[in-house]
Amino acid sequence: MPTPPPPTAKSKSNSQAIAIIDFGSQFTRLIARRLREEGVYAEIVPSGHAEVLTNRESHADYRAEYRGIILSGSPDSVLTAPMPPAMDKVFGMGVPILGICYGQQLMCHWLGGKVEHHQTKAGSKAGREFGRAEVKVTADHPLFQGVWQVGASYPVWMSHGDAVVALPKGFQVIGESGGAPFAAVAYSDKNKQFCGLQFHPEVAHTPQGTRLLSNFARSMCGISDTWSMASYRQSAIAAIRQQVGKGRVICALSGGVDSAVVAVLLHEAIGDRLTCVFVDNGLMRAGEADEVVRFFTKHYNIPLVHEDASKVFLARLKGVAEAEEKRKIIGAVFIDVFDKVAAGITSTKGAKFLAQGTLYPDVIESMATASSSQEVIKSHHNVGGLPEGMTFELVEPVRTLFKDEVRALGRELGMPEAMLMRHPFPGPGLAIRIPGEVTGEKLELLRRADAIYLAAIREAGLYDEIWQAFAVLLPVKSVGVMGDARTYGYTIVLRAVTASDGMTADVYGFGHEFLTEVARRIVNEVDGINRVAYDVTSKPPATIEWE
Repeated sequence: MPTPPPPTAKSKSNSQAIAIIDFGSQFTRLIARRLREEGVYAEIVPSGHAEVLTNRESHADYRAEYRGIILSGSPDSVLTAPMPPAMDKVFGMGVPILGICYGQQLMCHWLGGKVEHHQTKAGSKAGREFGRAEVKVTADHPLFQGVWQVGASYPVWMSHGDAVVALPKGFQVIGESGGAPFAAVAYSDKNKQFCGLQFHPEVAHTPQGTRLLSNFARSMCGISDTWSMASYRQSAIAAIRQQVGKGRVICALSGGVDSAVVAVLLHEAIGDRLTCVFVDNGLMRAGEADEVVRFFTKHYNIPLVHEDASKVFLARLKGVAEAEEKRKIIGAVFIDVFDKVAAGITSTKGAKFLAQGTLYPDVIESMATASSSQEVIKSHHNVGGLPEGMTFELVEPVRTLFKDEVRALGRELGMPEAMLMRHPFPGPGLAIRIPGEVTGEKLELLRRADAIYLAAIREAGLYDEIWQAFAVLLPVKSVGVMGDARTYGYTIVLRAVTASDGMTADVYGFGHEFLTEVARRIVNEVDGINRVAYDVTSKPPATIEWE
């Protein structure tokens, strides 16, 4: 069973919050994002740890004052999956509860209603709905205040095969759709407020869904706190000081935005009791290692140890072609190298804490935080705790933030835009942009092609419009012709996507002239490459990175 996330800066401040119980929906993180965008702090609690909502003494990781609970969607069915633990205590807490899709079905099923699969019974009113639908408002409710009017219909996004066919005692219908006569339901007495939505208010395809979520938090739960990145900065610094005390911290610096923001935040919190360790794995983009050293030593004057271990990493990767094996090797070598450097710092300075730039998407893709239905997409070497033998206590102040929120925190800290707006770069570096075996020759080819591609994007003024752009070197060669001579060179694939948090992504629509010019430059300037392609696949079904 996965462990709860470590203490967060905001949860330690005992502030008003919404708890989102995650049952494995792909949209759970969107619920948190939508609430945060409305100035309402939300924390995600894995369904296997829902008892933290009622018994915080044994789970000190969760310290917020929960004013309301949202039950997320799920790939599971209440008709076949085991009932989640602690639901009796959750429904008895006396705070408003909103169930979304599976969450609505779970609420009604638990409280005495009835749920059916769309094929369970001939002539049943329960119907499957996937995609756009219209919900007609049939009764006033605080959830709809100032947003939806009785008698009018509004577009929503549905995604369900099961549906509620009989309500628990005391519930009323407040909205209906063609395939879900109980599309929105509610119950209220002096001690309890429950409401359920069969549709997903958190997705963009429900245009006014964010306002419904805001009404739940503000009107029904009475949350008055306004969460912002400025308040997060203050509470994060306070939490770091509380956790670290007078101790010293080592920050694992990758050169990316996440660890950079963590380092600057820590420096503001504890000053020179922070030492950054930059393990140079030789798998970074062109000139990037020098930029990292220059930024932290010259711009911020933060103590930095630069450990060049590029030869060690390349030697360990020799002959390895499988993506997950490469990730594990890179993670293991990083730990070995880092451990040696950290041991030296500890022996001289007595550091007891290790800081990492772990983010929400890292956690989501690395472990099943909600249920067995949620699959591990790919591993991240900075997620999952410390290996045996390392005795540091983890400090992860941005573990509950998305990438754009980390950038917003960096702006609060006064960091330069050039650093904050750098495209995301994976921990294993270029090794996972070279499918198959990684060699020094391939790394050099990819660096040069990637640098040409990114330079062209910057020259065209497109860099900030794109979430992530990079080149991939395929492990295949093809025949070409240059100067009337036969060539046999590698193929480069270019990729560029737009996204808000990296959980989903669309292909960036370059013009044909831009792509052909970049391809011309690459094949002319990088000897060994004679073919260039462009990846037009979104996420899903693909991931952003190739491995």
